[in-house]
Amino acid sequence: MKLSEDTVAAISTAMAPSGIGIVRLSGDEAVTIADKIYRSPKENKRLSQQPSHTIHYGWIQDEGINIDEVLVMLMRGPHSYTGEDTVEINCHGGILSVQKVLETAIKHGARPAEPGEFTKRAFLSGRIDLSQAEAVMDVISAKNEYALKSSLGQLKGSILEKIKEIRAAVIYEIAYIESALDDPEHINIDGYGEKLEVVMDEQITKINRLLATVDEGKMMQEGIKTVIVGKPNVGKSSLLNLLVGEEKAIVTDIAGTTRDVLEETINLQGISLRMLDTAGIREASDKVEQIGVDRAREHAKDADLILYVVDSSVPMDDNDKEIIQLISGRKAMVLLNKSDLESVVTLEQIKEMVDAPILSISAKESHGIEELEDRIKTLFFAGELSFNDEVYITNARHKKGLEDAKKSLEQVLQSIEMDMPEDFFSIDLMSAYESLGEIIGESVGEDLVNEIFSKFCTGK
Repeated sequence: MKLSEDTVAAISTAMAPSGIGIVRLSGDEAVTIADKIYRSPKENKRLSQQPSHTIHYGWIQDEGINIDEVLVMLMRGPHSYTGEDTVEINCHGGILSVQKVLETAIKHGARPAEPGEFTKRAFLSGRIDLSQAEAVMDVISAKNEYALKSSLGQLKGSILEKIKEIRAAVIYEIAYIESALDDPEHINIDGYGEKLEVVMDEQITKINRLLATVDEGKMMQEGIKTVIVGKPNVGKSSLLNLLVGEEKAIVTDIAGTTRDVLEETINLQGISLRMLDTAGIREASDKVEQIGVDRAREHAKDADLILYVVDSSVPMDDNDKEIIQLISGRKAMVLLNKSDLESVVTLEQIKEMVDAPILSISAKESHGIEELEDRIKTLFFAGELSFNDEVYITNARHKKGLEDAKKSLEQVLQSIEMDMPEDFFSIDLMSAYESLGEIIGESVGEDLVNEIFSKFCTGK
């Protein structure tokens, strides 16, 4: 893949009224184009004569007409985000003024940038690897504190370092085998299989550690899919409204009010929860309500967390027995709601029926909600997350690359066990090396790179 010779320009801030707007230019002609449209209050001052990493006050002009008052930041390659000469024009944040500045830059020689092209250029120029490039978009789209910290860690190269470490061990063994096959007189490979087996076990263990973070990594990025289930009129919608902080779900005394799934994303102590309020589970005579009940059962099957709400003021019945079967073996919490009323269902009764944490709450009185938040945090992330050394795999592409590499290394172990010739080891080792290389972009096709960057916003 070659770096484009064009100089590109795009708006790098949101297209909405704001304090400032930024138009970014990158490429060999970025400074030359900026020179054509920038005018300084100082006569004869030209950007091309200014040192790198400096900011200059002035105006953007087109045919002698002032477009906007600006600050222009000059960054010469390779010490820029893209690794190329880069100019960032900071203008007023009105939609029209930013658009006019961009149009002026394009008129004088720049090409409109494609989605993600600035970050793609950073990757192609070697400034960042592919995992870091993907982390850029993850930082932008982070929905909670943990997702942001994880993405920032990846942006600093946390995944790159782990992958490079494993690849270095693998390529050493490939080189050793190839050298031994080329020069058998001087390199003895007797007993080599036993030594290689130890190395393979070590690398597979490292990959397993990374793969073990996939589930939590996915939840950090996308949020914990949390399904609220229970019989009709137990307070599921009231709980959702309380957690969201506004009246999102209709609440009445009529059983079966909720007939469809209502989804809202909330943030609890830095953790995103995709909350799904569902229809009360019972055998409904109404066809529409029954569809809602069926959807509730389906969503519960693939939930990360099930909140089973029980009305503690009403005796349990056969519908509760069905729900208990539904949550059996799942990550769930039982919420004994309406604790402000006289209790009929006790904690002891629930403990005999359900193997899950049990909390007494009152959605009406907002009682027990802080403890619920703490329990959820502990349930998923052992109470806290540390990003000093821990790397979380949050990208499905990275997961597949690790799984493919693991399979290849396990094939090496199988070949050792079968006492196969050493060149068989080399084939699978190279396959693992390339699978790991796909994660950081060292062995990846142009089509995949284009697909990845097409998902970026235009100005990044």
